[in-house]
Amino acid sequence: MHRKSSHAILLATLFVSLAHAAEPTTQNATQPAEMPVKAVTLFSSGVGYFEHSGTVNGDGSTELRFKTDQINDILKSLVLQDLDGGHVSAVQYASADPVDKTLKSFQVDLSNNPPMADLLNQLRGAKVTLDVGGEQVNGTILGVEKRSVPQTPPSPPVDTWIINLIEGAQLKSFDLSKLSGVKLADAQLASDFSRALAALAAARDQDKKPVSIRFTGKGERRIRLGYVVESPVWKTSYRLVLGDKDAKIQGWAIVENQTDNDWKNVQLSLVSGRPISFEMELYQPIYLERPTVELNLFKNLRPQMYAGGMNENAAPVRKSMERQAQTLRGGVNGRFGAAFGGDGAKSMASEVAAAPAAPMDMTSSVQPLASGMKLGELFHFTVGDVTLPRQSSAMIPIVGDSIGCERVSIYNSNVMPRNALNGVMLDNTTGKHLLQGPVTVYTDGGYAGDATIDNLPPGQKRMLSYGVDLEMLIDPKPEAKNTLITGKIVKGVLMASRRFVQTVKYAVESKSDRDKTLIIEQPIIQTWSLTDTPDPMEKTDQLYRFKVAVPKGGHASLTVNQQSVQDQEIALLDSNEDVLLSWSRQGELPAKVRDALIEAAKRKQAVADLETQINQKKQELSGISTEQGRLRENMRTVDKGSQYYNRLMTKLNDQETQIEKLQSDRDDLENKANVARAAFQNYLNDLNVQ
Repeated sequence: MHRKSSHAILLATLFVSLAHAAEPTTQNATQPAEMPVKAVTLFSSGVGYFEHSGTVNGDGSTELRFKTDQINDILKSLVLQDLDGGHVSAVQYASADPVDKTLKSFQVDLSNNPPMADLLNQLRGAKVTLDVGGEQVNGTILGVEKRSVPQTPPSPPVDTWIINLIEGAQLKSFDLSKLSGVKLADAQLASDFSRALAALAAARDQDKKPVSIRFTGKGERRIRLGYVVESPVWKTSYRLVLGDKDAKIQGWAIVENQTDNDWKNVQLSLVSGRPISFEMELYQPIYLERPTVELNLFKNLRPQMYAGGMNENAAPVRKSMERQAQTLRGGVNGRFGAAFGGDGAKSMASEVAAAPAAPMDMTSSVQPLASGMKLGELFHFTVGDVTLPRQSSAMIPIVGDSIGCERVSIYNSNVMPRNALNGVMLDNTTGKHLLQGPVTVYTDGGYAGDATIDNLPPGQKRMLSYGVDLEMLIDPKPEAKNTLITGKIVKGVLMASRRFVQTVKYAVESKSDRDKTLIIEQPIIQTWSLTDTPDPMEKTDQLYRFKVAVPKGGHASLTVNQQSVQDQEIALLDSNEDVLLSWSRQGELPAKVRDALIEAAKRKQAVADLETQINQKKQELSGISTEQGRLRENMRTVDKGSQYYNRLMTKLNDQETQIEKLQSDRDDLENKANVARAAFQNYLNDLNVQ
């Protein structure tokens, strides 16, 4: 135990001596300047802009610590400004390499927590000063070895570590347990020791990385810096208080400080916009493979002379780049001028003065702390003097205004088949952008229900529903029908136009003791249109909304008709005469079209009659052929000289005559049918009637 303790004391003494050896020679080394958070801008896209400010004196620095997964955002977005004539000299941050890899990059490897003997062995060839019993011994380390030292019997030998030095031409050995100090003569080696120890200290918190920012200048100067990192999305929730004749809305922002910095009297800005933001790997070192190119030797290669060229687009391109640079400078100074630079620039968050709103009836002690303003396509609330410790959350009132509101009942058969819902039609007269969020509705001094609201810009209207209206019953009755409108014939094709109508008849019954306004939502059939229907109050991509006045204890009704006119094509050539005659009896068709259909039916019937006669002839021929087969079979079994044989022969001759006649008739009929069919087809090809 004594030897181990002495080794530990020796190791500590070595580290202390290294720390002194690595100390800077400057006597007036300054501590990093404090840079507290002064302004925070949170976006609804999941990022936040954080601004720090403070002072430095002369050549000073500040240090911030970030989570490892935030370093990429810092490298991508960090902006700095020395307001009083100084400038930024460097931004340093810890390596992304694992600590073991970092430690192995120094002259002395501390990655495996080496014991004193191994550590001194790594210093072979280094000049040191040993403190041995109060005596200073200088020399160069040859190495460290283990020796077995005899003990007084019966004690066994004891292993001990010996350090071997060389001084001039003299070799010396010392028991490590006898040493009380080791001092390195090489300042660079001592510096590597200190840097390795610093890397070990930084590695204690693997999730935190320091970023050091150095400023160069004279005297005391004001410093500002800002950056964008991932942040929780700020949220909103609302309380809607419905009175007899008015309504008031209260909005709260829900904010989380998930950073490692306390917010003390910061100016908090809550922005409703969604700027494009992304992550990019900038922290990890990236190495690209390079091709190996062999040297090519060319004999008698003469120097080439190239004539000067002119780029006709050079001047316009240069001017365009200058204009873009001016625009960029103007945009930066206008939006984040104080963070990026610019005379007299102020941060975006400080442009609006907070103004409390009028107190509400139910929550008279709660006043909005935020002032709102429109900034381009964004809307933004600003709250001053916000104090929120790190890893904490808060609710901040940002809206407290009267709001335009009409009480309504809302019916959608896909939501509830029989009952309407209690709701309101909000008209955003607050002048502020109300972000999406939950709404708790209070009416008649009590809780009425919950609702949700989508983004509601100033001047727009939106419906909310918060409960079932048990006093309003609706009975929808759907119907469907289609009717023929008209028709025409184009090149033998009948094109009939039909009107398809989908009808829903709503019967409404109110059991309330007051008049009500009912909003009926009717799904839109895409590509169809309204017909014989009152104009809707409004229309969305999927719904019509109709407003219906319902008297107290009374009834009301609404009929919604949606129609579509569709064409039906019938090829007359492929239709039989019954179909053609059926269409000819449709009174909605023009008279000329019906007459043409009757004529087409006659021609079709004529062709059909000929085809019927042809089929009859074919059937007769088939019957005779069958009979002849029977006769020939009988003739094989009788004597050719017999009377019966002669009788069969006579019958065969008569049938052959009959066959010839039937075949001739069939051929004549087929010729007539072909002529009639061709005439019918030609008639239809040229048939255009309206």
